[in-house]
Order: sequence, then structure tokens, then C-alpha cells
Amino acid sequence: MKSSSTNYFSCLFFLCLLLFVFVDSFEEQKNLKKSEFPDGFLFGTTTSAYQIEGAFLEDGKGLSNWDVFSHTKGRINNGDTGDIADDHYHRFQEDVELMHSIGLNSYRFSISWSRVLPRGRFGKVNFAGVTFYNELIDSLLLKGITPFVTLNHHDHPHELEEKYGGWLNPIMQEEFSYFAQICFSSFGDRVKYWTTINEPNMFAEMAYVRGVYPPARCSPPFGNCSAGNSDAEPLVAMHNMLLAHAKAAKLYREHFQPKHGGLIGIVVHSFMYKPLRNNDFDRDAANRAVLFTAAWVFDPLVHGDYPPEMRKYLLDALPRFTSDERKLIKDSIDFMGINHYGTLYAKDCIYSSCVCSNSSCIAGGDHPIHGYLITLAEKDGVSIGEPTGMSRFFVVPNGMEEIVDYMKKRYHNKPMFVTENGYASLNPTTAQADELQNDTKRVEFHKSYLASLARAIRKGADVRGYFIWSLMDNFEWTSGYELKFGLYYVDRATLDRVPKLSAKWYTDFLTNNSLNGEETGKLITFKYSSQANYLSDK
Repeated sequence: MKSSSTNYFSCLFFLCLLLFVFVDSFEEQKNLKKSEFPDGFLFGTTTSAYQIEGAFLEDGKGLSNWDVFSHTKGRINNGDTGDIADDHYHRFQEDVELMHSIGLNSYRFSISWSRVLPRGRFGKVNFAGVTFYNELIDSLLLKGITPFVTLNHHDHPHELEEKYGGWLNPIMQEEFSYFAQICFSSFGDRVKYWTTINEPNMFAEMAYVRGVYPPARCSPPFGNCSAGNSDAEPLVAMHNMLLAHAKAAKLYREHFQPKHGGLIGIVVHSFMYKPLRNNDFDRDAANRAVLFTAAWVFDPLVHGDYPPEMRKYLLDALPRFTSDERKLIKDSIDFMGINHYGTLYAKDCIYSSCVCSNSSCIAGGDHPIHGYLITLAEKDGVSIGEPTGMSRFFVVPNGMEEIVDYMKKRYHNKPMFVTENGYASLNPTTAQADELQNDTKRVEFHKSYLASLARAIRKGADVRGYFIWSLMDNFEWTSGYELKFGLYYVDRATLDRVPKLSAKWYTDFLTNNSLNGEETGKLITFKYSSQANYLSDK
């Protein structure tokens, strides 16, 4: 009887504790204010060139790897392409007005390599492309919006793929350095934040492990490609991307940073990971999962070499840096960019058998390229968090605090920016446009993740900015236009930009207003006709 009573009160105490944590978290989100973040903190949105610009062969632009890939039958959902995308190339002035109406103080975008250098070093600079980005940057600055520029966001001139084999060839390091020099020379007097490559870890995974991004190279069990080696090629591609970054960073620091005073970094895609089971094997697997993804990039660029655990399992398949290369890459970033979308479970596959049984799990846990582990989102049939429109993105807000805390400790609290964080709407074919615009789940997502980020900052993390993916719905790679991350809904027939509830929430957050029963600030909607553009208040 005593034991039963003890169990009862223990359970009651645990339930009360859970209720307290839930209520405390709810109040924290409800009362979250911009003033809780440091002075000078950047609040922005993020896009990328191929995903929004369109104008894929206008004004001297050359074909990119994604231009060719998206036109290959069966590669993209619904046969979508980025030929037009959101037509940002022609409508950037209006899009800057959208940003200004929200109240952003920064905007992260990427430069199309094939728009500036259509043939890489084989050809000349396309000055029409340079002019476009100059006008975009000037328009942002005129509205008090700080440009935060990414040099390479998954796209490069297709000719470099054909001639060299893309990132599998070390010559891409020199190609990228030349492209970076053109950008630093053309825009560096006004751009103070540079990132070299967006998510090299994700690009290596998608292009060379799973083979679902160009150049679509892979091997079983990861995918069924016509060529490739999923156990080796991603390591080579990453090695070249890291050295390309380091050479561009050296160029910037020696020739541009002294007179322009800017900063240069790189961006990784990073989930947080939790052990699937309460044992040492899965705890080690959760740690390895971060090492084989985020630390794969950051360790060389901060410490000068790959994580020892990667060498332990990958052996000689993992390329080695020469002594000169280690000096080049070590401390080659001024800040870290973190793209964080969710948290997953990790299960060890060294001492356990691993079988993928749902869409959130990626095959190949018995291969060293993934660190002999699998990551998945379900435990005993229960999801780790609320699902979103992407099979591996689940809402686990405390993962933001945990991944930032991890980076703070491993990299001596080097300055950080959350360069992407966003919520994917579920398949829009099941909802009407007005329901997509009333995106309450996206609002709750950003409120909860910002609250988690604020906790990490209060604990001492040097985080200096937060960027929402994305400003507007756009071309979401192999998903085409089916997934919606934007604060603005984009009508695919008219390309009208219509603010969602999340855009109104972000505006009110940035002005310290509230959506809790108060009137929201005004946002503009851009509509287009064949005759002219016009604005309407929303």
C-alpha cells in the first residue's frame, strides 16, 4: 500500500511538473518581445537566387546546374522549374517594399553565380547581372535594411559541371575564389556580412549521397543513380567546398576586410539530435550525428581539421588536409551561420540492427558516411514533435536552445547567426488559399523557436541575428512549389504577394505590438496586371 501511494504521488508530482513547464513555456512565448534580444540584433528573412529570381536566361545569364536539372523529366515535383520562380529579378523593388513594410532590419539573399559569371572563368563578367545586385543592395540600404549576402546557395554555372565535374574537382576552389573576388570588388563597399557557401553539408548529402540534387550522383542503398559513390564522393565534394571557402575568406581578409570592415562566415544545416533509447549507444549516436553533419563543416574551419570521430569511422576515405591547408582553413570564419528546422532521434547501428520503416528515416545506417547511425522522428509510434509539411521537419522548439548551446561550447562561443528557421505548410492541395494565409501554426512555430533562442542568449550564447525562411513562398527544390514556407503567399497564376498572418505577427513583434486582441499593423499587398503594377493596403 505504501509503494502504491508513493507511485501515485510521484506520478502526480511529474504531471504537475509537466504542467508547470507547459504553462511557463506558453507564458514565455506569449510575452516574448523584441527587447529581449541584444541591441543591434538582426531580424530578417532569407531567400536564395534560384528559388525566387526567375529570368533564367535574361540579360546575359548563363545556365546553372539547377536550370538544367529542373528541366530533366521526373526530377522535380509536378515538373516545376525556377524559370520564372517568384520573378524577383523584375520585381525586386516591390519585394524590398514588402520587407520594409514588415520592419526587417536585414535581408539574407544569395548571388546567382551564373548571372554574374555565366561561364565561370571561361567567360567575361556579365555586367547586367552585377547591375541587378547593385540595384538590389542600394534599394535595401535606402530602406535601412542590412544586406546579408550568400555567395553560393546550391547553384553554379552548368558549364563548370560539364567541364570539371563540379565540386568533385579541386579546380572548383579556384573558380569559386574568382567568383568571390568579383563579388567582393563589386559589392563589398556596401555589404558587411558575407557567407561563402550555404549548407555545404546538406548539398553534399543531397547531391552526392542521396543523388536528388544535381549532379544526381549516388550508389545503393542511398539511391538509384546512373553513377556515383555515396560512401566517398560527398567527402571529396565537401573537402573542395571547405578549401574554396578558406581561399575566398583569405582573399576577403587580406584585400577587402581592412577597407570595408565586414565579416565573413559559412552556413550549415543542423538538426539537433536526441538518443532514441536511454542507453550509452544511442547517446553516442546522437553526438556522432552532430559531428557528421555540422561539425563536419565547422571543426575544420575553427579547429583546423575534421572531427576525430569522423576519422575513426571513415578512415582513409576521409580526405586529409596538408599542413599548409590546415593553416589556411583554421579560424577562417568570423561567425557561424546555423540553419535549424527541427530535432530528430538518433539510433546507434554499430551495436544494434537498424531498419528504416518510415519516411523520416534515411537508409544506410550501416555505412560509415552517416557515422553508423540512423536518424528518425518516431519513437514507439509517437512523433518527436508536431509534423510539418516536410517529412523530416518536426516542431521541437527546445532544439533551438540545445543546438545553439552545443555550438557555443564546442566553438568557444564564436558569434552566431540563425540564418534560417522556418515552418513548412502541409500539402497546399488540401487547403484553400485563404486557409494558407491564416497560418497560425507558422506563427506559433516562430514564437516558440524565438523564445528558445532567447533562452540560449540569456545563458550567454553570442547570437547576433535571426532570419526566417522565407520572405515568400518559392521554388522549394525537388518539392517545386508545393511546399510553402513564406510569410507572403505567392499566387502562382498572378505572382501576387499576399501577406499571411505570420507576416502580420512578425511586423507586430518587431514593433513590440501584439496579436493578442490588438489591431495588427498594416502591410502591403502587391498585385500585378498586364497593364501595370499597383499597391493596395492590407
